[in-house]
Amino acid sequence: MAKSGLADRLYRGEANLNIVGRRKVWFTVALALVLLAIGSFVIRNFHLGIEFSGGTQIIMPTSVGTQNDAREAVERALGSAGVADNQVGAAQQLGNGSGATYSVRTESLTQEQADEVKAALSTDIGVPAKNISDNRVSAAWGSQVTRQALLGLGIFLVLVLAYLVVRFEWRMAVAAVSSLLLDLVLTAGVYSLVGFEVTPSTVIGFLTILGFSLYDVVVVFDKVQENTRGITAQSNRTYAEATNLAVNQTLMRSINTGLVALLPVGGLLFIGAGLLGAGTLKDLGLVLFVGMGLGVLSSIVFAAPLLVALKNQEPRIKSHNARVLARRASARSGDVAPRAERKRATAGVTAAAADEARADAPQDATVGSGALAGTTPRPGARPAGNRNRGGRPGGAGNRPSGGKKRR
Repeated sequence: MAKSGLADRLYRGEANLNIVGRRKVWFTVALALVLLAIGSFVIRNFHLGIEFSGGTQIIMPTSVGTQNDAREAVERALGSAGVADNQVGAAQQLGNGSGATYSVRTESLTQEQADEVKAALSTDIGVPAKNISDNRVSAAWGSQVTRQALLGLGIFLVLVLAYLVVRFEWRMAVAAVSSLLLDLVLTAGVYSLVGFEVTPSTVIGFLTILGFSLYDVVVVFDKVQENTRGITAQSNRTYAEATNLAVNQTLMRSINTGLVALLPVGGLLFIGAGLLGAGTLKDLGLVLFVGMGLGVLSSIVFAAPLLVALKNQEPRIKSHNARVLARRASARSGDVAPRAERKRATAGVTAAAADEARADAPQDATVGSGALAGTTPRPGARPAGNRNRGGRPGGAGNRPSGGKKRR
């Protein structure tokens, strides 16, 4: 029979990948990534959108040219208005078709400065002033959104903890929430490294990936609970091995679920924002794409190994693991014998078989035969002196002399 491939064994849950056994490697990688993300927070910080940092938004038709052309035109207009030191953000396209516009963010401008910038911009790009508009946004609104998002995140984590404690146990709850926090930190680190603007869409995306990550963790933990129910009553697997089996059994389900979720999000990010230039989609697309991908990985290589690390500290599980390992060590020591000892044992069995065969051989019928005089008879054997040549007692060899032969 041909050997099945890796994909086939993955679908049947028989790949036997040692994921939980390498938990120290996964923990080290996770720690390194977290430190990298924190370093990005400190060095690069976040590129806050106008909703969070405040500022003025200049909106113009796309007939000006490319997004870079729109940004350079705003920079020239700011210089004409006497505010050349104003920081200008990247231009974003809003909408499609004939009604599409470019939005360029600047630092806060007074209404008088904004009017001067629009007039200079109209002259520069040859667009009527009525087709150019401005929108001033206060940073107070972004602060309010941030507070509400943090409040929602806190409530969500509390509810998740309560649910997991009731549904499973507190160790699983701690492992699941730790996995969610890891997803948030790493996704934020990628966002900081890429340099995309943090907008309300970004906040919505962060809250969305929490639900997806939780779903995948619950699927894995449900199988772990099934495999480890009553595990201390048997001595076949340690808790880590039963958990690793559960991860292998749910691995293809996690991969398939992740791919199905990532395909439309990838289309949103790479096609919508990349090819079609829908700038408002890239903030949401990036956070969803990165967060969902990390959610699948963390549920497999972080949440389950962390659960095993916590459970191995429990005295009941610790004694069970020791019992399983001791039984295996005893079995190995009993099966492995030196080769010379095995040969001696085989020779002894052969000699014993030969002795038994000789003992089963029939004895000579006459006293004067080659049988030794002092030989001990076998149990149940008749004495040799009571046998005649025919093997019947009272034969011719045992008749008294002078007796008559019966006719």
